[in-house]
Amino acid sequence: MLKDFREFITRGNLVELAVAVVVGTAFAAVIAALVKDLITPLIAAVGGKPDFSDLKFEINGSQFLYGDFINALLSFLIVAAVVFFLVIRPMNQLVARMRSAPGGEETRKCPQCVSAIPVSAKRCAFCTAEV
Repeated sequence: MLKDFREFITRGNLVELAVAVVVGTAFAAVIAALVKDLITPLIAAVGGKPDFSDLKFEINGSQFLYGDFINALLSFLIVAAVVFFLVIRPMNQLVARMRSAPGGEETRKCPQCVSAIPVSAKRCAFCTAEV
């Protein structure tokens, strides 16, 4: 049983997942700090009040704190915009540049199994036919 547990713990996927969670948590903290400390005050300087938490209405003694909802919605939209414009778009542009970079090895189709194989291959890695 201990051997199975050791194999489970040292399995590559589990370690990669743990690293992704740790890095994702740290990245979330960086984005949250960027939004809270830089973006929100900038929006407040341009548009006025940055905090809507005191907005509410009351019906039959029940309070509806719609200001908290507005804060959460704006925070989500700002975080999504920051991630999109500062992470996703630059990464997509970088990946597109790397794909179009010269010097990448070209592929051709195997005449037997029609799999994509490198041009310099002498045998197909899929069907082992000579090419």
